[in-house]
Amino acid sequence: MEIDKAIKECDDRRLKTKYNNAIYVIQRALALYSIEEVAFSFNGGKDSTVLLHLLRAGYYLHNKEQSLSNGGLADSPIRTIYFESPSAFPEINSFTHDMATTYGLEMEIITLDFKSGLEGLLKAKPIRAIFLGVRIGDPTAVGQEQFSPSSPGWPPFMRVNPILDWSYRDVWSFILTCKVKYCSLYDQGYTSIGSIYDTVPNELLCISHSSSSDGKFKPAYLLSDGRLERAGRVKKSAPSVGRTPVGKVIDGVDSDKNSMLTASVIAVGDEILSGSVGDDLGLLLCQKLHSIGWTVSHAAVVQNDIDSVAEEVERRKSANDMVFVFGGVGPLHSDVTSAGVAKAFGVRLAPDEEFEEYLRHLIGDHCTGDRNEMAQLPEGITELLHHEKLPVPLIKCQNVIMLTATNVPELEKEWFCLIELTRSNGLFTLMEPYVAKRLSTFLPDVETARPLSELCLKFPDLKIVCRRKSRSGPLIISFEGKDLARIESATEALCNKFHSGAFSEVK
Repeated sequence: MEIDKAIKECDDRRLKTKYNNAIYVIQRALALYSIEEVAFSFNGGKDSTVLLHLLRAGYYLHNKEQSLSNGGLADSPIRTIYFESPSAFPEINSFTHDMATTYGLEMEIITLDFKSGLEGLLKAKPIRAIFLGVRIGDPTAVGQEQFSPSSPGWPPFMRVNPILDWSYRDVWSFILTCKVKYCSLYDQGYTSIGSIYDTVPNELLCISHSSSSDGKFKPAYLLSDGRLERAGRVKKSAPSVGRTPVGKVIDGVDSDKNSMLTASVIAVGDEILSGSVGDDLGLLLCQKLHSIGWTVSHAAVVQNDIDSVAEEVERRKSANDMVFVFGGVGPLHSDVTSAGVAKAFGVRLAPDEEFEEYLRHLIGDHCTGDRNEMAQLPEGITELLHHEKLPVPLIKCQNVIMLTATNVPELEKEWFCLIELTRSNGLFTLMEPYVAKRLSTFLPDVETARPLSELCLKFPDLKIVCRRKSRSGPLIISFEGKDLARIESATEALCNKFHSGAFSEVK
């Protein structure tokens, strides 16, 4: 089978690992469900193109292991679902139908919206599992695993995500290594394709601009930073009849305001774990990320140990847009962060002459040359973040930033510099900040629990959390989101369920 052969013959160890893991997920699904019970959601994009060929390879290898005959050789008889939309690019439509013809796909073309179309399809067909080309970082990937049941309120089926842990680079490595055909839009500078109303070529790939505003662009696989693949998703004008323009309010929720970027915060410090000091820096960093509209998905404290740092960074760097690590950076025997980050990325520590020069100006010749372990940084993945107000640059390794702050004032200064660098160089994306409103009540928990649960379902775009400072103290209910009008609606809905004066606002 040509896909499996191409991967086995390539020199990319990372791609081989990603491929083998994806094939395992596919074969596991084919062992759990019959071929009539599985389907594949294909949209013509790069991720689903990769999944198409992974399914072909997975089906071939599954039959080979089961010693079954496969008349179609590498072609897969898995039912293919295509949601055809009037707002899709013509190139996407033609590519999808071309793939169906080339590989003999059994296409189910649905013109309804995704949810309604699935409800109808699952009623008519015995489908129990659907293969999806979802990757970490996609808006729909939050909370998903390789096997995830459908969300509440949706028709029941198992979501199977073979490429969930794949990166943008992994996707293009597969496509180029296997030499498979992909949609022509990717050769025109498009890096993430939605509808004709929310997608333009990625400016980061622009070669030149002409007076007609039609620039020339490099192909998508030349984008150096895969985290910026969605930089080509923008608001564009759409017809006022028949469609809802991007960024408008749908069912009361502004889709732009509620787009989400996630970060993890990792503190390295035995002194925190022993209770000797509190994690003031972690708390402040979470607040700072919140102030630029980012969601902190995970905060952890790990031991001053290379393996502990490496394991935590490895877990978080692929599951989040950014990872911030502090503590454990310096000349002490217990400062192991750089080595841990290097191990997480599978690279070695190597001397960095530029960084050593900064250290020499800072601490003189007391710790330079062969003895300067601080000047050894993860090889091949390190970017130094320079700012005139910082005596030593911060260290960025792909989507991991190592902060050198040891106290709150130092962290305040480093964060200020990071934001300035972001505004000037696009270090990372600044989102609309979160806003919050807090209510206080002396109502018992049993009276507020059910109404609050109902509000969580009615306002899924908001975070609604409760806490008490003491057992006899008031219950504090926090409503948090990016749309103040939605927060006001939620608090009003809660107050209307109880007698007047049951709640007071906490300023």
